[in-house]
Amino acid sequence: MNIGTASEKSGLPAKTIRYYEDIGLLRPDRAGNGYRDYSMSDVHRLRFLQRSRSLGFSVEECRQLLSLYGDKERESADVKAIAEIKLVEIDRKLAELTELRNTLRHLVHNCHGDDRPDCPIIDGLSGKATQ
Repeated sequence: MNIGTASEKSGLPAKTIRYYEDIGLLRPDRAGNGYRDYSMSDVHRLRFLQRSRSLGFSVEECRQLLSLYGDKERESADVKAIAEIKLVEIDRKLAELTELRNTLRHLVHNCHGDDRPDCPIIDGLSGKATQ
């Protein structure tokens, strides 16, 4: 199938599919005319990549996961180890975002939001302490 059909079936833009090919995550066959010829197996790999990326895996992590996906002799422990590392990273990011939210909530709560020039949000952003 051509890239347009592969794009439709995988849900990925053609530009993304070409990018994945450029970085070696996908190697479609070439038709006699030189055009890319995607198989259903390629579409499955593209869907796998799409789901992996949507879960926050980096391109390199996707490369590892895709290698394991294609390895019928893989050990699930290898896959789990990659996923556990990603989970720790997500938990760390969530903690950072929670702290950011709490700080901003505090600043917003302390700002009167009226016509006076004093503003705890500006003070907080400039490094001054808020009451």
